[in-house]
Amino acid sequence: MIPIRDKNPTRTTPLITYALIAINVLVFIFQTMLGPSNDAFVYQFALIPSQITSHLSIGNMTDIFTSMFMHAGLAHIFGNMLYLWIFGDNVEDSMGKGKFIIFYLLGGTIASLVHIITNPSSMIPTVGASGAIAAVLGAYLVLYPQQRIVTLIPLGFYMRMTMLPASLVLGAWFLLQFFQGVLSLGGPDVGGVAFWAHIGGFMSGVILAKIFAKPQSQAQYYQW
Repeated sequence: MIPIRDKNPTRTTPLITYALIAINVLVFIFQTMLGPSNDAFVYQFALIPSQITSHLSIGNMTDIFTSMFMHAGLAHIFGNMLYLWIFGDNVEDSMGKGKFIIFYLLGGTIASLVHIITNPSSMIPTVGASGAIAAVLGAYLVLYPQQRIVTLIPLGFYMRMTMLPASLVLGAWFLLQFFQGVLSLGGPDVGGVAFWAHIGGFMSGVILAKIFAKPQSQAQYYQW
């Protein structure tokens, strides 16, 4: 299932969501302009679990944050920014701008830590906003479970567009990450994807949503 948009208008302009998308895109453009030098750039600022577990330092810990704004390719950044565009505005609306940016970075940090715990000896650089965005998805599931999501469903060579509740779309997304994550245990990440970062980010979003949301958003928790 591929979400296209939701039917959930916001009360305020989601400036933080727009800013996060802009920063990610600008960093990706910069990476592209580096050409062959991008590999060195990635190794300097990406998250590499083995470096943190073998030699903990402030420099290594900052990679948790810098890696959130780097991407490995056009499809990678497009998919991440699509999900942030669809779901980030409403989560920001429910939390407020200040709380949302803290929530986003905290969710991404927890996602990175889960990835490190499950892959402590990995020397593969990890980049992407997926962990932080997974936290946004988890929060959206808690806050807006019954909101309708316009979704593309592949049926062989045919794509069908339909409306599905967020609980189904995001629940299916999480289950896919979980099963792939289980398959990746004891071996390299399946397809180069840090599934446990996604799982950790999503669960952090589910837990933190009730803490960060404004009081007027609390009533929406019981729409399951």
